[in-house]
Amino acid sequence: MSSSNKSTKSTKNQHLAAKFWQIFRGYWRSEERARALGLLAVVVAMNFATVYLLVLINSWYNEFYNALQGYDYASFWPLVGKFTVLALLHIVIAVYAIYLQQLLQLRWRTWLTRRYTRAWLTDDAYYRLQVMGSDMDNPDQRIQEDISQFVTLTLSLLIGFLKQLTTLAAFAVVLWQLSGVLTVPLGSHEFNIYGYMLWFSLIYSVVGTGLAHLVGRKLIGLNYDQQRYEADFRFSMTRVRENSESIAFYGGELAEEMGFRDRFKWVIDNYRGLMRQTKLLNFYANFYGQFAIIAPLILAAPRYFSGAMTLGGLMQTVSAFGRVQDALSYFVNAYDNVAQLAAVLRRLSGFTEHLENVRGLEPAVSRENGEPSQLIFKNIFVQLPNGKLLLSPTSFVLPAGKRLLVTGASGCGKSTLLRTLAGIWPFGGGELEAANDAKIMFLPQRPYLPLGTLRRALCYPLADTSAVDDKTLIALLHDVDLDGLAGRLDTTDDWSRILSLGEQQRIAFARVLIARPDWIFLDEATSALDERREMSLYFLLKTKLPNAGVISVGHRSSLFNQHDKEMHIEDTRAVMRDI
Repeated sequence: MSSSNKSTKSTKNQHLAAKFWQIFRGYWRSEERARALGLLAVVVAMNFATVYLLVLINSWYNEFYNALQGYDYASFWPLVGKFTVLALLHIVIAVYAIYLQQLLQLRWRTWLTRRYTRAWLTDDAYYRLQVMGSDMDNPDQRIQEDISQFVTLTLSLLIGFLKQLTTLAAFAVVLWQLSGVLTVPLGSHEFNIYGYMLWFSLIYSVVGTGLAHLVGRKLIGLNYDQQRYEADFRFSMTRVRENSESIAFYGGELAEEMGFRDRFKWVIDNYRGLMRQTKLLNFYANFYGQFAIIAPLILAAPRYFSGAMTLGGLMQTVSAFGRVQDALSYFVNAYDNVAQLAAVLRRLSGFTEHLENVRGLEPAVSRENGEPSQLIFKNIFVQLPNGKLLLSPTSFVLPAGKRLLVTGASGCGKSTLLRTLAGIWPFGGGELEAANDAKIMFLPQRPYLPLGTLRRALCYPLADTSAVDDKTLIALLHDVDLDGLAGRLDTTDDWSRILSLGEQQRIAFARVLIARPDWIFLDEATSALDERREMSLYFLLKTKLPNAGVISVGHRSSLFNQHDKEMHIEDTRAVMRDI
């Protein structure tokens, strides 16, 4: 391997270690650190206790097999009783150690999930990740699956390492004492090797770990790709479920099936590579493990047959050798978990980096404190991600209670202008003057209806639905001509599937009446309604919220009757005119 390749590999490992520490340290420095560290200390102490019990059981082997060799029946049952007590203690401690470790995993995962969910939802990061053309896929998988795997694998590897390190320290002493001296004749000289079985175990395990890395290192990349392909396949099916009606109208079942086949082929092809590499690693791990069973017997046989070691000593030596070898071979046996953790870490660290990048972006339109009686827009311009200009710098004023209609050919940037004013479209600029306490509400063409009750869908985005009483909600449903839903406020269902787009848009207008904003931005929010209902909803806003300023995006000529001014966008220029 060239020096440049070694340097690159070292840099990658350092980068991965830094990312691990960045994700790992958060919980252990959080407000929950005292309880977390206390629980971790208990789990580690219980694992240490199991190691101590294993040392006692190892000593029991000597006593028990010596009693068998000496036909000492009087000692047989007391030794069986002693083993029973030690085994029961080991079982109880081991079970509760796993239970408390799972409790720690649960708390850590809960904390990390809340942190990542908050980061994903803050500053419109979930939207900006899509707008910025990020190469990060499936953020839902990062939060739901990768966090769980990160916590589980990290704790199991960390606690397993500490346990095996303690096992090594305890049984290395035992194995050194039991090994005695091996005399190796070499010509006219003899060489004495003290603790020879311990040295053999050390060499065997170090070589074994190195070879395991050579055999299994490709698993890291394969595991990473497998998770990505599985998530893409799952997401494609979710898309079909979400758009089932449109697909049924188009008769697009065959096209969707072909898409499933393509994505599933990636899953299968990568999994076959994973199978081949796992097969090689399993061949090696099984050979390594099986040879470790016979090796101590072969090494101890000369001392046993010479009479320097009893049967009990032989069995104790074999047991101690196995414990030492298991401890030293920890990463051979855990290599697959290490590979999975590395893949999970790459995904989580990538997710973290993308979140930091998009959250660091300032809103394209800066907001300044202004008069409550008007909105002032200064030098507002809009671009595409590739830099193409959609709207040249434009300035205008919207007084309270007035209505502005934004028109123009399809694709001229009308909806993108509203996104820019909302602060979620980062490709643009300008300044908005509004009162600091002014309430601004945006209605998209397709309203979002969360899963849950109709009450929750009506009150969205309010987190506390109890803030609005039933009488008010029923009156609002009447106002938007949805009286038939009045008796279903607490019915839980997928309302975005049950309600037509027109009914969903009427739900959105009911939300406006609940929120009572000072300024309302409507992005073709009545496109699915007939002209009569459209007129009644605009009239409803005028009567219920007479002082609210309205900016609408739309194509229909009927909308001119509902507005005072028109902004027509053509060739990146905005022309203002009275209606």
